[in-house]
Amino acid sequence: MTPTDPKADLRQYLQSARDALLWKLDGLSEYDIRRPLTPTGTNLLGLVKHAATAELLWLGYTFGRPTDEPLTWLAEEAGPNASMWATLDETREHIVGMYRRACAHSDATIDALGLDAVGDVPMWPGDRGKVTLHRALVHLIAETSRHAGHADVVRELIDGAVGKHPGEDDMTAGDQDWWRTYRERLEQVAREAGQR
Repeated sequence: MTPTDPKADLRQYLQSARDALLWKLDGLSEYDIRRPLTPTGTNLLGLVKHAATAELLWLGYTFGRPTDEPLTWLAEEAGPNASMWATLDETREHIVGMYRRACAHSDATIDALGLDAVGDVPMWPGDRGKVTLHRALVHLIAETSRHAGHADVVRELIDGAVGKHPGEDDMTAGDQDWWRTYRERLEQVAREAGQR
């Protein structure tokens, strides 16, 4: 087994989650990327906007590396959950561009600092806010992967597209009839288990 570079490993996992999240927007209309498909309003473009915010906070501000990117949705007057949806004035191109710039800014932080570098998470008080770059990266990988999973479910609800990347759906092979039968079987098992 060859030795690995821990920083390179972390970057690879982060980039994979970033790519999966952005792919979920491909080929969809403005309506579909903004459409709230859960009771709490989860939508694809909002997930990308939120991920951009996380990148800028965790690997920018936390390590004293702020950006010129205006984070107006974090202002008190923006209201709750403002980072989770795009306003009419925030286009797909704007949000995706901001996310790509945020990722580039994060990558520059990763390049500039060692994994043991210490930063201060702006929204966490006192000593609790002290984190290493390693911990911040692990947190960001977990958060981005979690939101990519949300996006996977939302995209499947929109048009049935699934998977981490185009052409890589990681799903059992089966046509629509097979999946319908499979789902009916799961529904039947759930009903029977619920009657016990």
